[in-house]
Amino acid sequence: MAAAAGSCSMVPAVSFASVGSLARASPVVGFRPSAIVLTSKRGRSLISCAAKPETLASVQKIIATQLSIDQSSVTPAAKFADLGADSLDTVEVMMQLEENFKISLGEEGAEKIVTVQDAADLIEDVIAKQ
Repeated sequence: MAAAAGSCSMVPAVSFASVGSLARASPVVGFRPSAIVLTSKRGRSLISCAAKPETLASVQKIIATQLSIDQSSVTPAAKFADLGADSLDTVEVMMQLEENFKISLGEEGAEKIVTVQDAADLIEDVIAKQ
């Protein structure tokens, strides 16, 4: 199963023990050894190509500040709607992220963002393409 670099993909039957070997000989294009592996209720392993910790931390701080909420509630899996953000709040967060990282996420990119992790991953993708 191939995926674009930086995108997230699902790989069945991956365990925490096999992450190291998967990182060394992975058929998944764009797999990063720092990927997060989560197991779904159906026993499938989900691999999220995680952004750098410092990027994620910056995104979490910006979101917490923009939404006037505690930063500890801004987890990577948190959805903007679950954090109390309406569509205007989300636009303001995106604008602040663009300003902070000196990038343009574009309308299409912003539409792909559902979670905090999505935002951090997209930011890294945009920076990598510059």
